[in-house]
Amino acid sequence: MSGSTSVIQTESLTKRYPRVTALDGLTVDIGPGVTGLVGANGAGKSTLIKILLGLAPASAGSARVLGKDAAAEGRAIREQVGYMPEHDCLPPDVSATEFVVHMGRMSGLPSTAARERTADTLRHVGLYEERYRPIGGYSTGMKQRVKLAQALVHDPRLVLLDEPTNGLDPAGRDEMLGLIRRIHTDFGISVLVTSHLLGELERTSDHIVVIDGGKLLRSQATASFTEATASLAVEVTDTEAHPHGAEALRAALTGAGVSVAPGGGHVLLLDLADDSLYDTVRDAIADLGLGLVRMEQRRHRIAEVFEEARP
Repeated sequence: MSGSTSVIQTESLTKRYPRVTALDGLTVDIGPGVTGLVGANGAGKSTLIKILLGLAPASAGSARVLGKDAAAEGRAIREQVGYMPEHDCLPPDVSATEFVVHMGRMSGLPSTAARERTADTLRHVGLYEERYRPIGGYSTGMKQRVKLAQALVHDPRLVLLDEPTNGLDPAGRDEMLGLIRRIHTDFGISVLVTSHLLGELERTSDHIVVIDGGKLLRSQATASFTEATASLAVEVTDTEAHPHGAEALRAALTGAGVSVAPGGGHVLLLDLADDSLYDTVRDAIADLGLGLVRMEQRRHRIAEVFEEARP
């Protein structure tokens, strides 16, 4: 990827603390779109964000954001980048409107423009009706939306979202993921989002960056991470004749020389040696009188690839 199309570039980026090295020679190039940053606690994600925003100096190496040097042009970067922190940092006694207007003005917007942008942004994140209520009375999901709104209010070119679904129930996570996706598709803003829930990144991101111990393990398009594997997932239903349908099918296929592994529940994973396996599975299911729920080539999960990428 050429530098002219990159939104974030690091070269041998290193950050050492007295007792730990948070980033260790990290070189990565991130382009436009939605990028997921994967890493366990202590992997260096938060340190990387601080350096990218010009809030912490690197020990060695360099970082550029939107073509600007993070070490020398931090203020200019922050004018064009929105940041949604992981932890609860909202004042409880002011309304969402007051807070987001304040953050807009802190980012350089004139008062009138800040108020107009605040109304538009709160509407976008689904808080327009509750915008005058004190934040202290908000649910966790509403507070996360306020944090997202303040990251967007100054119309940035890039937003950094640190664990944006923390504390949300499944429905709230789905809604937040939808908002994150629309930040790019509707407004053309690039997104770097961190999460320890790998399935979320798989659903939301165009590109995945995996770091561990401050080092880059992998940087790859999401489609490449989850490319089809050489296994066939088959799910069947039980019948009166075969109350354990998956086990009956497993026995039949094993007898036919097919390598079979359990996939959980009523799912079997078969070694896909060639296309003749489809006919073999179809005939076995028909002979047993089972119902076929699905038969599809299995795809990697990011969690599996993350484990494989570890040295």
